[in-house]
Amino acid sequence: MSLNKGLIMRSTGSWYEVRAESGKVFAGRLKGKFKLKGPTTSNPIAVGDWVMFSMEDEVHQTVLIEEILPRTNYLIRKSVHKTAQGQMLAANVDQAIFVMTLKSPKTSLGFLDRFLVTAEAFRIPVHIVFNKMDLLDEEEQDQVFEYAALYQELGYGILFTSIPRNQGVEEFKAMFQGKVSLIAGHSGVGKSSLLNIVAPDLNIKTKEISDFAQKGVHTTTYSTMWELSVNTYLIDSPGINEMGIHEIEKEELAHYFPEMRALLGACKFNNCVHISEPACAVIKAVEAGEIAPSRYLSYLSIFENEDNRR
Repeated sequence: MSLNKGLIMRSTGSWYEVRAESGKVFAGRLKGKFKLKGPTTSNPIAVGDWVMFSMEDEVHQTVLIEEILPRTNYLIRKSVHKTAQGQMLAANVDQAIFVMTLKSPKTSLGFLDRFLVTAEAFRIPVHIVFNKMDLLDEEEQDQVFEYAALYQELGYGILFTSIPRNQGVEEFKAMFQGKVSLIAGHSGVGKSSLLNIVAPDLNIKTKEISDFAQKGVHTTTYSTMWELSVNTYLIDSPGINEMGIHEIEKEELAHYFPEMRALLGACKFNNCVHISEPACAVIKAVEAGEIAPSRYLSYLSIFENEDNRR
């Protein structure tokens, strides 16, 4: 039995779209006695995974996925339906692009922070795109600039966009070049409109593979990978309205807040979790205004496992 290497371009639950190195696309499924390694997830294979597959049916062009190759990283959240499990959003990504809006709809800083923590845990760089800038009055724009300054200081890339004004559009396009990028955000933040500017033919491609979806459940709830140009791939995740943290221990959480990570050796106790311990360097930094209150509140919320939509 000969095995071929392929890239997972799309998932619809039990079926996967597998693109062979030759460029040919097959409908694939997991081999029956497949042994899974790694995290417990509701979807064992993620878009962006490299796999080894064998031909199952020459006539119907279906394949069996025999092996998942080692990942460089992955992005995971707590499964919405099975809270003990995770849901893979993507694997082997170079960067994540998080699109958010101050209104219509409003993206909370708590939700953004949950996404950033998840990306930090797997060393995935993040760019934050503030979209729909044309909808904001002067006071609201000042608030966005304040948020942007906070996150830029923490090391995250920042971009302001408005499609009606053509603001930031060229810079947005340039972000993707030569990288595997995951784009994420709440439903309604304008992600699709931005993507249609980056790759106007995405709608055509969607129609081309629409028959593939008949093999699985409705595809809008699953991630899809598109090849924009040579070595440039875009993973479009569905609108994410919940971002439960998965696979991160409470004791490790501060490591994924860059401003807290810098202070970890300065606390009196080496097992300090920065809640109420005496001589805690993180709490002192919050009180001194060196750590933003909103960021510390996000830390507490995640630590206490509170509502993951805030």
